[in-house]
Amino acid sequence: MTKETNDKKETRDKRKGIDIDIGGGLNTIFGGINSLLDFASNIADQVKKIEDEGGTKSHTGTFKTKSGATGVYGFNVRVGIGGEPVVNKFGNITHTDDGPVVEEVREPLVDTFDEKGEILLVVEIPGADEDKIKIEIEGDILNLTAEGKDRKYAKEILLKSAFKKEGMKHTFKNGVLEIHLPKN
Repeated sequence: MTKETNDKKETRDKRKGIDIDIGGGLNTIFGGINSLLDFASNIADQVKKIEDEGGTKSHTGTFKTKSGATGVYGFNVRVGIGGEPVVNKFGNITHTDDGPVVEEVREPLVDTFDEKGEILLVVEIPGADEDKIKIEIEGDILNLTAEGKDRKYAKEILLKSAFKKEGMKHTFKNGVLEIHLPKN
């Protein structure tokens, strides 16, 4: 096995996910498509399992870059209204034309619940200081920023239900922010 082939195998083993490499001809392309279909099938099986168990499944991870920055990534999958899977991503890794980039600002994990008389947002912002949380609403978009000693968060959240901006309340405890928006 050549060093390049061995490096690709190690990368594949570490990710344990999709491996699509279109540089090696049609066999590689079709192999990549098969990997993608297997991955999608596995996700469908996992969503069914989540639905059967009535819960949420998450995956998180961190890594250090050569420059010393900490990359944080993750997602959770839960079963939403009507059995539809809801996937929420979080972290500080963005994809650019030049490849993935570790940003200073993290995207927090946000769960939105359409309750009987209100919209409830549950936001995980560990390490944030309560006095450095800012919530702004413009139309149907809620902009959230938060800071702590060594962390910064930002998220733009599209609100799909009509609500009353005036009655908004929020609480913050143990790194979890709950935002309550009364419905119209």
